[in-house]
Amino acid sequence: MADWIPDVLGDEFEQLTLDLDADDEGPVVATLVRALPPESAWWGRVLGRRRVLHDADVLYVHGWSDYFFQKRLARFWTSRGARFFALDLRKYGRSLRDGQTPGYITDLATYDEDIAAALDAMGRGQDGAASERQLVLLGHSTGGLTLSLWAARHPKTADAVILNSPWLEFQVASARPLIAPVAELQARWAPRDVAPQVDLGFYTRAQQEVADDTDPMDIDLAWRPAQTMAVHAGWFHAILVGHGAVAAGLAIDAPVCVLLSARSAPPTRWSEVLTRVDSVLVVDDIARASLKLGPSVTVERIEGALHDVFLSRHEARDEAYERLERWVTGWSATR
Repeated sequence: MADWIPDVLGDEFEQLTLDLDADDEGPVVATLVRALPPESAWWGRVLGRRRVLHDADVLYVHGWSDYFFQKRLARFWTSRGARFFALDLRKYGRSLRDGQTPGYITDLATYDEDIAAALDAMGRGQDGAASERQLVLLGHSTGGLTLSLWAARHPKTADAVILNSPWLEFQVASARPLIAPVAELQARWAPRDVAPQVDLGFYTRAQQEVADDTDPMDIDLAWRPAQTMAVHAGWFHAILVGHGAVAAGLAIDAPVCVLLSARSAPPTRWSEVLTRVDSVLVVDDIARASLKLGPSVTVERIEGALHDVFLSRHEARDEAYERLERWVTGWSATR
């Protein structure tokens, strides 16, 4: 395994390249980014005081057409004593190599290899069980779908699952059963066919409009383009299969917290409204689908939030962190 090296985010962030099995496009890697908690004050160590999450590991997985860059989110966890890790999945962000189709996958379970390699590098073994530390899974959008399916396939591994606007249902939920058979046929015969580009870049513009000078983000547009990456038939079918699994019920045995915007709006034309809503998902449908994840699910609806609630305007973002703090505090108290 390669060594940890300084990450592009600078400061306290490091990255580790994880070699995976090659596919039809050649060598494949994932990339693990870490930030470790700062040392406690000397008087705290003398008195034996530990931070609330001193025994927790957090594993973050990004969404579609995305990668990890949110320093503030990492520091939320490390300031409370947790070790924070973020995984750039194969063919995304730091893991994208020349000649690869960005984000392309035909089965979300393929990411089990990426996650196993990350857990092993975190010192937890490939199944996550070789550690007494608590494991918190944190996923955004498609990453939330991926981690939900993984947690259901790996019971008694995650201790908590936190989802930031997880893509748990197709944008037109009632149409999914009709679309799925057609998508399956297309994925079988022409998996690399590309759907028309429908993203007009308004979600990216909304993030730029509400950006906070006190929390600057240097985003690499090669890794996170203003318009989404090309959608291929094989990948789209894999997503619909995942949605179908959620609709059937997953029975995740860890407590789940889902953070969502209070409202959605279609991004058909630019409007200031798009700076206060989720313009990617239909949040009411996601809220309903969330209740099928397991027996213990909390849904937090945040007024004025964007699709990534932690990239919303100042007031909504602070509210998202306050809701997360409240949930994590309660979860930690019951361990």
